[in-house]
Amino acid sequence: MEQQQQPDPGQPPVRHRRPLSRRRRVVYAVVGCTLALLLLGGSGAAALYLKFNGNISEIDIDAALGGDRPEDEPGGSLDILVLGSDSREGENGVYGKQEDAPRADTAMVVHLDEDRDAATVVSIPRDTLVSRPACEDGDGEVVPAAERAMFNEAFAIGGPVCAVKTTEAVTGIRMDHYVEIDFRGFEEMIDALGGVDVTLERPLRDGDSHLDLEAGDHRLDGRDALALVRTRKSVGDGSDLDRIQIQHAFIRALVAEVRDVGALGDPRRLYALADTATSAVTTDSSLASVSALSSLAGTLRGIGPDDLRMITLPVGYDESDPNRVVPLEPQARQVWDALRRDVPVPEGLTEGSDAEPDADADPPAVRR
Repeated sequence: MEQQQQPDPGQPPVRHRRPLSRRRRVVYAVVGCTLALLLLGGSGAAALYLKFNGNISEIDIDAALGGDRPEDEPGGSLDILVLGSDSREGENGVYGKQEDAPRADTAMVVHLDEDRDAATVVSIPRDTLVSRPACEDGDGEVVPAAERAMFNEAFAIGGPVCAVKTTEAVTGIRMDHYVEIDFRGFEEMIDALGGVDVTLERPLRDGDSHLDLEAGDHRLDGRDALALVRTRKSVGDGSDLDRIQIQHAFIRALVAEVRDVGALGDPRRLYALADTATSAVTTDSSLASVSALSSLAGTLRGIGPDDLRMITLPVGYDESDPNRVVPLEPQARQVWDALRRDVPVPEGLTEGSDAEPDADADPPAVRR
């Protein structure tokens, strides 16, 4: 494949984005793993339900939040908050020392339409400044509400419950389900799947994420896939906004891979993937069983890579803090309104967002 000509490194970029100066964290395409798990839930594993049920960790979000939540909209659409935890506890210690409380550096709201023939994925940048509601911390103490709080701090303060509460406050949408995965789970999922095919338009190298790939076609194992979706230094200006674009491309490739595995029907491969997937996730209590996942999976078989609409919440750099972003209004509110009404997000809402690539910039680094 012909390699794209690289811009002169001595020349300034077409548009300067101010990088978000955050310490290195692992960020990965957790939505793809979640969709993989859901799609495989009904793949002939009925006899192993008890084993797989025991693999799943659960959080009773409904009991913790009670009635202080947005009303569930009528109709059959579903909204799922999917988070990636940067925890380095247990086996995740191989990725570095846990400096403070784990945060959720990948956050995506997955909206499944009522007909289950399309899905919209909205990424919320981790450094988005939002109004965070009061939450209980791990000791049961109430942490007061805060204005201009980073979105991903909610998980650090109060875990999944505070993350869901904050997401519902920001979006005005009731989250029907919650799914969380850590980076070890992601890596093992990709290996159990047998890898994922991607095409790189140019070489990508990042010492921090241990990424070193030439341009061209690759079948990525778990280690390289994790390095790819966590990279920042090898794309754009090194901001998290550019990394989200790579994550979106990888999710499409991952969903395509999952559909192919289901079509092959290799029992051993499906068993390994189902066992790994159920061990890798934490869900809300109502989703924490293979029967619940299988029921949802049965409605998703018509959704393929081309049926996924992936966008990043429209944001702009904060005027008083260039290392943070704020939602662009009214565009951000219109995105959430579309999901609430179960209609497609209008084209053009992301125009002018700093999360969108320049029209004159290099093509995306990754494509499926």
